[in-house]
Amino acid sequence: MTDSAYRVDTISRLAQWRILNLSSSTYRKSDPFKMGLWNWHLSVEKSKMLLNVKLYPEVSTLSRENPPVASFVLRVVSSTGERKAFSHPEVIDKKIKTNEDFLWTIEVPLTGKIIIDVEFLDLKVLSQDSGEFYSIWADGSTRNQSEVAAVTSLGRMLTESIYTDVTINASGGSIGAHRAVLAARSPVFRSMFLHDLKEKELSAINIPDMPLDACRAFLSYIYGNIQNEDFLTHRLALLQAADKYDIADLKDACHMSLVEDIDAKNVLERLQNAYLYQLPELKASCMRYLVKFGKIFEIREEFNVFMQCADRDLISEVFHEVLTTWKGF
Repeated sequence: MTDSAYRVDTISRLAQWRILNLSSSTYRKSDPFKMGLWNWHLSVEKSKMLLNVKLYPEVSTLSRENPPVASFVLRVVSSTGERKAFSHPEVIDKKIKTNEDFLWTIEVPLTGKIIIDVEFLDLKVLSQDSGEFYSIWADGSTRNQSEVAAVTSLGRMLTESIYTDVTINASGGSIGAHRAVLAARSPVFRSMFLHDLKEKELSAINIPDMPLDACRAFLSYIYGNIQNEDFLTHRLALLQAADKYDIADLKDACHMSLVEDIDAKNVLERLQNAYLYQLPELKASCMRYLVKFGKIFEIREEFNVFMQCADRDLISEVFHEVLTTWKGF
């Protein structure tokens, strides 16, 4: 038995354990894998007619004093003979401290090669200050990143329209802003105001392809007072604006955020955006999610439509990834 037989691969919030040969009457425990603040284990116990699957954090000071409250989806796929797939009902806010806190019994005899997927939806911990549970993934670092680039007082200048001298015309409305702030944060805006362009003469910038709410979130990031909820809601529009107006820190924030919560519903859209905006880590993560983790099979129809419409170079990259990963598998 090689070390890889116990390794759990992870990407974004997905963990996957591939067991190549599960014989009858056996017990296996995976190597620890990192998800959130904790190291985790999966274990399987096989009897003649049952398969017991457990998920639990590794014993540590952290797991004893502040155990995770987890929400997740667990799936088991058997690819020996006729492919069989089993899904546990979505687990919501389950406190898991020991290896006795979560057990899934599958009453079907499974042998040979199986794949266990755990897709973590949320992980919460208890706040020592408020005594309430909060998500370790909800707050993020976006607000802190934006506040480094712009002092807090700039936010009031935007929200209270203090001495605005330029108007941003978006789809659905207009917002007052400040030339100096825009020019300081974007070389594209700076170029607009330096040269004898329409924007300089009319004191207006037209962004007709950007909805008003997304434009407001864009300016809020520039001024340093964006809320994380607004950032998450408008990530793709912000990515487009960051690329168009050459705001590198916003583009990086969108890039890293989009990598963190890839799932079957958004992976194809994100792969397309990764190719369009040249986001290498997002593209690699989407490729791994689809190919290495076998999610192509779960979205086969959507994937076929995507491959008919995608750019030819991107299609070529996908085929190369499939051939490289599945060669000799």
